[in-house]
Amino acid sequence: MSAEEIANKLWGLCNVLRDDGVTYHQYLNELTYILFLRLSEVKNFEKDIPGEYRWRKLVDTKDNKELFDLYRDLLTNISTKAKNPAITEIYTNASTTLRKPVNLRTLITAIDAIDWFEDQERDKIATIYESLLERNASEKKSGAGQYFTPRPLINVMVDLVSPKVGERWNDPAAGTFGFMIAADQYLKEKTDNYYTIDTKQRKFQVEKAFSGCELVQDAHRLAIMNAKLHGLESEILMEDTLSEVGKKMKDYDGVLANPPFGTKKGGERPSRDDFTYPTSNKQLNFLQHIYRSLRKTKGEYPARAAVILPDNVLFEDGDGQRIRRDLMDKCNLHTILRLPTGIFYAQGVKTNVLFFERGLTDTGNTKQIWFYDMRTNMESLGKRNPLARKHFAEFVLAYTGGISVDNVKEKFDGTVNFKKREKITDTRWKKFTREEIAGKNDSLDVGLIADGNNGTNGADVEPIDLAKAAQAEVTAIMKELELVIKELS
Repeated sequence: MSAEEIANKLWGLCNVLRDDGVTYHQYLNELTYILFLRLSEVKNFEKDIPGEYRWRKLVDTKDNKELFDLYRDLLTNISTKAKNPAITEIYTNASTTLRKPVNLRTLITAIDAIDWFEDQERDKIATIYESLLERNASEKKSGAGQYFTPRPLINVMVDLVSPKVGERWNDPAAGTFGFMIAADQYLKEKTDNYYTIDTKQRKFQVEKAFSGCELVQDAHRLAIMNAKLHGLESEILMEDTLSEVGKKMKDYDGVLANPPFGTKKGGERPSRDDFTYPTSNKQLNFLQHIYRSLRKTKGEYPARAAVILPDNVLFEDGDGQRIRRDLMDKCNLHTILRLPTGIFYAQGVKTNVLFFERGLTDTGNTKQIWFYDMRTNMESLGKRNPLARKHFAEFVLAYTGGISVDNVKEKFDGTVNFKKREKITDTRWKKFTREEIAGKNDSLDVGLIADGNNGTNGADVEPIDLAKAAQAEVTAIMKELELVIKELS
């Protein structure tokens, strides 16, 4: 059975539970509890599970009520009885949303019957779980801060910051740990699954190279499971990065993140006292945290970051302006990718990727910023036309100064070459000097071409008609809603 077939089967089981009042998100949590037990047997770490809660114990309990009672007892007590930290974290505060014992039996029987291996060479479990996480995100469609970062975007960001063996990478808003897992996969491809490095380096990569912090318990649970299935024993804190805990998260070689959107609850400021410009804007606080968490010391490669942030970070006045100035002083903010709308599950959200490197001093590090407009005159992207790697082909060519998206993993080491960038001819690619940005009151809301662009670049065109653009966006959203309503009816 292929990975896709297994994922479809597991996801289809959710429909069995709809009459039990279980939502997709609750189902994924429930599935995580049960899958972990099954996979402890498949992946040979069952010794970490207390004997009375092992998979065969559940399968062999024939009476449905007894099985249900055993399962609830397991969820209540396994986190305190198990010695393995991952088990403790996955099952902390666990509870079932199932109400009918027969539905638990259906899940366990179906999962036990799945052939988890298509052959002896390829383990599909991690791929299957990633697929379930993505499907949950597409169904959830919740409010601010709950957006699922598309895998093609994550992978391109990882390719361009080019992690190295021995470096420490962090995601301060880890979600389900997708960025760090992608960075790990990137290095595994470079090192033949870490077989070309020595035992000490391999241990470092598995235990210390990647870390994260996630505030929401459900997401944290899924992150631990995801890391475990990908062979990582990473530290993933269940804390608030914007609290005092975040002060200890520092000296990283790299950061990859998609911080939550919106303002802090109640408009309050972060509880940590080390921010120069504390604000109620979560993204601005995360941005401060990220560039402050990068190491300042010299290394073979500069400490670097790629961060997804909404448009308001680029133009907000007051603290926003001061934080952008501080960023451009302390770091070389060399590239901003203006992302298309519709790639996240909230249609109206406009986002960007900021690429920057920490300087060895605290002033004057940004000399020029290159902008790439992937937003204007782009094909409509969304659930029916998802973002794909091919959409980044021209951007990657410009960013690297001539390396194709298909060859970037092999041929690009993350070093930004401004001379090569100058030779790229692309109407979407525009350079602004630090002085030009200062002349715009340090606003970074630039680099977009005009609608209907005929080959003229960026700052040289007539300004975009904002009212017309807003109306077009509303029209697109209404069409998308009509299609969704038709599907549901």
